[in-house]
Amino acid sequence: MTGKVTVIGLGAGDLEQLPVGIYRLLQQEKHIYMRTKEHPVIKELESEGLTYVSYDDVYESYDAFEQVYEHISSDLIDKASIEEVVYAVPGHPLVAERTVQLLLQKGKERGIPVEIKGGQSFLDPIFGALKIDPIEGFQLLDGTDLKRSEIELTGHVLIAQVYDQFVASEVKLTLMEHVPDDYLVYIVTAAGSSEEKIQPVKLYELDREMSLNNLTTIYVPPVADETILYHQFDAFRRIIATLRGPNGCPWDQKQTHESLKRYLLEESYELLDAIDRQDDDNMIEELGDVLLQVLLHAQIGEDEGMFSIDDVIRSVAEKMVRRHPHVFGEVSVNDTDEVLKNWDEIKKEEKGEEPSSLLASVPGAMPSLMKAHGYQKQAAKVGFDWSEVEPMWEKVQEELAEFQEEVQHADKEKMSDEFGDILFALVNIARFYKIDSEAALAKTNTKFLNRFQYIEEKVRASEKPFESFSLEELDEFWEEAKKTGL
Repeated sequence: MTGKVTVIGLGAGDLEQLPVGIYRLLQQEKHIYMRTKEHPVIKELESEGLTYVSYDDVYESYDAFEQVYEHISSDLIDKASIEEVVYAVPGHPLVAERTVQLLLQKGKERGIPVEIKGGQSFLDPIFGALKIDPIEGFQLLDGTDLKRSEIELTGHVLIAQVYDQFVASEVKLTLMEHVPDDYLVYIVTAAGSSEEKIQPVKLYELDREMSLNNLTTIYVPPVADETILYHQFDAFRRIIATLRGPNGCPWDQKQTHESLKRYLLEESYELLDAIDRQDDDNMIEELGDVLLQVLLHAQIGEDEGMFSIDDVIRSVAEKMVRRHPHVFGEVSVNDTDEVLKNWDEIKKEEKGEEPSSLLASVPGAMPSLMKAHGYQKQAAKVGFDWSEVEPMWEKVQEELAEFQEEVQHADKEKMSDEFGDILFALVNIARFYKIDSEAALAKTNTKFLNRFQYIEEKVRASEKPFESFSLEELDEFWEEAKKTGL
């Protein structure tokens, strides 16, 4: 014999709010199970002779709520396989009740009917108690599984299932990533019942000596001060849209993709400099400046009706998933070389038709050392490369000799050509040893800067002009700088 599960909601308050149909059903049925007896209506029903079994003790047997809900739903389905059972939950069965969702899923899998029989949810009493209109926009979130990315603080936020201080502490820490520690929130308990309580607290006090139970919901009022939300991407996007808008900044309004090119390059170099100096604070600033350039270009695209930042993000997100089948798919890789090989093959498939040249994928605007590295790397993919370093060194020596010969002839143009060949050959050496030529030269430039500034400090300390020092004396300062680690 196969029974069924009838799920009923006990409402949000006391017996006066319990629907008549639910009340009669509870009086008639024999096999009644409660997720928890911690609800205002239970004591009143007990006084009228209601007998039931609760799952409160199950909460003590597991470390995670999901395990508790799995246990309850599985146990009910097992019981329903041989008899009809009634399962009672606080509020409405389909509002913030994970066990009911699991019951519906398991019932479908095992062919056991699960019937839902209403009950008032806790939402209506909370809206009434707080005197808020949900049409203004609200979120209902689970306190036991609160994610930072889900919270939208421009509307009313209700965080349910804040059972105890541990959950309250997790909620507090998550909210503190969005709003100030002293932001005013409200602890709402047993809304709509005779035990209703609304307690305003500063966020940092949320888990301190507060009365919390399974009827507790945290209310976070909408953030009115937009500066609080400046850390959020959408707030930054609105700022850029305002700058480009009718009442915005004349400079921002007249910018084009072409006019902004130099700024993107400058900001990128400033970021690279901050990275080289390992200056985290400056990296934050410079990453922001690079992001500003991205948002400006995206806003121009949106203003022109061509594309928006959503298209930009969607495009790169799809590409990252597509080009990482070893992470998001079934492909297996052993090392980074296989990752790069897969990346290149997927990229080739995406491009479709063969490019006019293998070197076409190397951006023309790249700095020359990087471009040389890119050309050599692409050519190496089809075998146009030495497998050993010795011929590369021979090529460097050959180019040096040719340059020295042109120096003898004092032909500036040919000297320039041959010097470029030396650099190109040296880039090949660097590539063989997996050295980034651009980064290596940048590091040397920084080293020269630091050591020369050391010389300048020594000269200033002497209170004598630079010209009074011989090259040998200046070189001594240089050696001192080296010894200090500069």
